[in-house]
Amino acid sequence: MNDADILITNGTVVTMDSAETVVENGAVAISADRIADIGPWEKFSDCRAKKVIDAKNGIIMPGLINTHTHAAMTCFRGLADDLDLMTWLNDYIFPAEAKLDDNKVKAGALLACAEMILSGTTCFADMYLFEDAVAEAARAAGMRAVVGEVLYDFPSPCYGSIEQGFAYTENLIQKWHGDPLITAAVEPHSPYLCAPDLLARAEALSKKYHVPLIIHVAETRAEVETLEDRYGKTPIAHLENIGVLSPRLLACHCVALTEKDIDLLAAFDVKVSHNPESNMKLASGIAPVPQLINAGVCVGLGTDGSTSNNNIDMFAEMDTAAKIHKVNTLDPTVMDAKTVLKMATINAARSLGLDQVTGSLEPGKRADVIVIDTHKPHLTPMYNLYSHLVYAAGGNDVDTSVINGRVVMENRRLLTIDVAKVMADVNQIAEEIKNG
Repeated sequence: MNDADILITNGTVVTMDSAETVVENGAVAISADRIADIGPWEKFSDCRAKKVIDAKNGIIMPGLINTHTHAAMTCFRGLADDLDLMTWLNDYIFPAEAKLDDNKVKAGALLACAEMILSGTTCFADMYLFEDAVAEAARAAGMRAVVGEVLYDFPSPCYGSIEQGFAYTENLIQKWHGDPLITAAVEPHSPYLCAPDLLARAEALSKKYHVPLIIHVAETRAEVETLEDRYGKTPIAHLENIGVLSPRLLACHCVALTEKDIDLLAAFDVKVSHNPESNMKLASGIAPVPQLINAGVCVGLGTDGSTSNNNIDMFAEMDTAAKIHKVNTLDPTVMDAKTVLKMATINAARSLGLDQVTGSLEPGKRADVIVIDTHKPHLTPMYNLYSHLVYAAGGNDVDTSVINGRVVMENRRLLTIDVAKVMADVNQIAEEIKNG
């Protein structure tokens, strides 16, 4: 390797590739937006790089991928806590969202991008209102994102009627087609807020453009009871009955599942986004993730939004995801650290249809790389890399982040976002919300 744009050296490279390759005293070479090569440092001794990043004996690894969030809900962080899901949604969140516009959503999304970059996330999947503004924010921040306008039976503050909602979604798909960072998705809210014909139409649009279809499903026992009363089927069986289950579908939450539901998810290669902290905070329950994984379902990890978490730190989410299933099953061997790290990297990428693009460090893939500073008391000593990353490391340990071959944070300093301005903008939005 003679030339590179960026060379990240002097670290342990955790690739998360299919062979689970780990390179001690390794380096990653980046040319343009892609990973050019990976290997021991000696391999790059004659490399002439435009920029060299010293990992300082830390960890070089793929950026984390948040498979489900509502980025602009940073505007409402702490607005309505300690409530059940439907009270939280109907009495607080929906009324607050009615006051949103493109500018407010972009400001909230930029704040979310800052928080995510600072805590090691390089890619996120978003479902919200005014999603074109989220896409613009992500691109400005240099983040990879999958964005989709939320669709439901009642009028939206963004697009109005559902007819206009589908037009907005199709325009979003067409506008961002081929963008190096942004992928558009089709995102109906849930089976309980979307009629069967809306869901079928959403699936058809997803199929037409070969983009992800993302939906909340089986988040609570109450939701399951509602669907059983309305259609005589569980939410998963209902989606199967109307032809919505497919490998393009990302089902978020999947807390209240039957064994037959799990079999259906596996049979149709449906992907699942696990959001343990949100499910805990809203007392929705614990998703049967070990059973899903044993059935062969691809499970990615997500934080949900800042109002039901209340952070979007994927390191914190990994720690929770590992521990909640151990205590739930009374089995300390389930959800081992390596499994959970896969849920936040390569399996997260697979769940979004991006596993050929990101999620692992491999030559030819896009250069989405983070560096973990391990020279800290809480990370000393280190016997097991995976254990440290899931149980000991935190978002504040991320020192440097490269997304699509661009350095977006170095030495804990954000290079693409004016954080002070974004925080001031969101504080102003909060004042407007508090003042009615």
